[in-house]
Amino acid sequence: MLLPLFWNLWQVHDLVTEALKQQHRSTCEFMGPWFTNMNYLVTSDPMNVHHMMSKCFDNYVKGQEFHEIFEAFGDGIFNADSEKWKYNRSLFHSIFKQRDFELFQKKIIQNKLERSLIPLFDHVQQQGSVVDLQDVFNRFTFNNICSVVLGCDPNCLSIDFPDVACEKAFNQIEECIFYRHIVPKSVWKLQKWLQIGEEKKMTKACKVFDQFVYANIESRRKDIRKCSKNMEMVDLLTTLMKEEKGSQVVVHDDKFLRDVAFNLFVAGRDTITSALTWLLYLIATHPLVEAKILEQIKENFGTINIEKKLGIYELKKLVYLHGAICEALRLFPPIPFERKQAIKGDILPSGHIVNPNTIILFFLYSMGRFEEIWGKDCLEFKPERWISERGGIVHTPSYKFISYNAGPRTCLGKDLSFIQIKMTTIAILSKYCVQVVDGHVPILSHSIVIVMKNGLKVKITKMIFFLKEDKLAYLN
Repeated sequence: MLLPLFWNLWQVHDLVTEALKQQHRSTCEFMGPWFTNMNYLVTSDPMNVHHMMSKCFDNYVKGQEFHEIFEAFGDGIFNADSEKWKYNRSLFHSIFKQRDFELFQKKIIQNKLERSLIPLFDHVQQQGSVVDLQDVFNRFTFNNICSVVLGCDPNCLSIDFPDVACEKAFNQIEECIFYRHIVPKSVWKLQKWLQIGEEKKMTKACKVFDQFVYANIESRRKDIRKCSKNMEMVDLLTTLMKEEKGSQVVVHDDKFLRDVAFNLFVAGRDTITSALTWLLYLIATHPLVEAKILEQIKENFGTINIEKKLGIYELKKLVYLHGAICEALRLFPPIPFERKQAIKGDILPSGHIVNPNTIILFFLYSMGRFEEIWGKDCLEFKPERWISERGGIVHTPSYKFISYNAGPRTCLGKDLSFIQIKMTTIAILSKYCVQVVDGHVPILSHSIVIVMKNGLKVKITKMIFFLKEDKLAYLN
């Protein structure tokens, strides 16, 4: 099956989706040439996912091969199993659930919106130029995650679109990790040893990113030594170091902090970039959805402006926007597939036999496109799918809507990510109309995160609001 995969690499996610639709319970074996050891069990059956992620969680792990492929993640939470994973999970849970941390993140996002994103949109709108909205979101979220995790601002987002080496290096690492998934292990291992091809790019990119992170760790340690113990809530790096200082024992060495930073960059930067890009694309190509979102904002808050500070309670009122976000995540989950390895033999709910050490790939992208799960209109963008008859949010089991993972590994930052996406979307839609350039068709990238290979080319125009028959309307 490897040759057809390479031949259709440009549409690999849709290729896998169509193949799984033809299989019993959306599950099949993928067989590579005998010398590649690329034999996987591939599934998009929600009950199989529920079985692996929840009911038999302890039997399905990342495994050593996963750790090798995702080498750049180090021993961080995404790469860890057993006790290492439990420690990371507990550590992040204790921080993310603090009210102070939530407020700190909201403050960072609000600041970046007011001082970076909106001024950039104003400039682009005045110039009448075409802009790559995905690149804008990449820079915006990179600034945000650097501020939240490292306490620094690389200033990626400005009108001159500066080249930032660490940001580009991070993108390169993810592309190389995807490459490791589609070629035999022996091939990329040889390339790594010889330092050629994609592996040479990977080594160079990791070096650039690590230099950036380690420099910030060293700088933060110096700052901690100079400050008093009673510091208010600050970036995550400083928070971890404060715990060390308080206990008088250095629990977290520089390597641990580096791995924490890398994993949180993936969780809090790339996934948000992907979600925002696809959401704005879908809204821009569905005017009625945009009008309904604006109508609900107007109904709840009256005036629409970025200066209006919206709290968590206010954001929860925007049910239609919440539905639009869920619908975008269903159709374009930031992480298109996940990988597990069985410890012991098992039988999946679909009836497929799992031998010890079997590698299983389950495709989130495909799950959002199955009629059996979402109905005959599964390919349509319908925020109403997530709204009940009483106007509340419809809650779908996580093993069906798995954009934030499921079971014990459910994403700890889910609520924080919804806050960031909502705040950013409101800030944009309240002032501007995003118009996709004629003829621009997004192409899915070859990466471990679903983004647009050719970017999202748009024009930004001012939004003019007026009332018509007691309803909100707009011109652009």
